[in-house]
Amino acid sequence: MQEFHALLELLAMLATDPRIVVLFVLLVVASISDYRTYRIPNWLTFGGAAFALVYKTVIAVSPPTAFLQAFGGLFLGFLIMLPAYALGVMGAGDVKLMAMVGAFLGVHETLQAVLFAFIVGGIAALGFALLKGKLGRMLHNAKAAVFGMVASTFAGFRPDARIEANQSIGKLPYGICISIGTMGYVLGRQLGYA
Repeated sequence: MQEFHALLELLAMLATDPRIVVLFVLLVVASISDYRTYRIPNWLTFGGAAFALVYKTVIAVSPPTAFLQAFGGLFLGFLIMLPAYALGVMGAGDVKLMAMVGAFLGVHETLQAVLFAFIVGGIAALGFALLKGKLGRMLHNAKAAVFGMVASTFAGFRPDARIEANQSIGKLPYGICISIGTMGYVLGRQLGYA
């Protein structure tokens, strides 16, 4: 009976907050695009972020505060994912997608959504490596990247943790992981699990 009430609350949230419906639609489109082409279009990320910033500002009781929350979430989502892009383990579209998610969720919820995306991404990477029979190679690459970052921190030089093409285990469409993690977080929060 409690699950039924939670489901009704979830449906009510989706009906009364079109922002979440738009976010979910954009995430599904981004996932499909990333799966098919390994690209997430700029029109989707920039358009989605602009929608979130305007929507949150217009419907808010305090527009300046709402805008700052949305912009802060956008900036935080971008900032957290930027090091992975700099190391070459994530594409620019993935970084922009997480920034868009941040604009929808705001500062406080962006951290949780990123955490959920990282968990989904870690599980997907392990599954991908196991499926390809390259778990040892993936663990070696991760160890080398971490060692390079730590060594460069202490030595004071910029890390060069990019993986040679022949050492890579393949491409993982990380936009799907961001989408699943974000949707899982939003649904879990609404159902009282997150």
